[in-house]
Amino acid sequence: SHPTAQCAAVLKALDMTDREGQEEAKKQGKPWTRAKGWDTSCPVSEMVPTASVAASVGDYRALNLWLSVNGVRRQYGSPARMIFDVPTLIAEVSRVHTLEPWDLLLTGTPEGVGAVAPGDVITAGIKEVGVEITVPVVEALSLP
Repeated sequence: SHPTAQCAAVLKALDMTDREGQEEAKKQGKPWTRAKGWDTSCPVSEMVPTASVAASVGDYRALNLWLSVNGVRRQYGSPARMIFDVPTLIAEVSRVHTLEPWDLLLTGTPEGVGAVAPGDVITAGIKEVGVEITVPVVEALSLP
């Protein structure tokens, strides 16, 4: 099923985690929220209306998402390979959270997750709809 009735747009977002900060927070018994939020930790591309996606490729599952670090391809995947489709994810999230217009639902990561370092440049996009973002990686703030 097509998510047009439930989903206004698609976009490319990078859900980054400071793994060292996460481990340190866990060791200290502290929340690791700071390991998920620093400058450049969750960049988001422009939104492409689902109607435009449907006009371009017919079904969102035909999209191809990619990511490169310093010009080297690390990820390439499609929503067709997701365990759960977008309507199922929206239904499940809606069971425990009220979703409002323009809320973002990040759906997962293709194979190829790996470390990046300050100074690296991430380029990522959605091939069929011409979405591309370029993100210079900056250092995450460590816990006190």
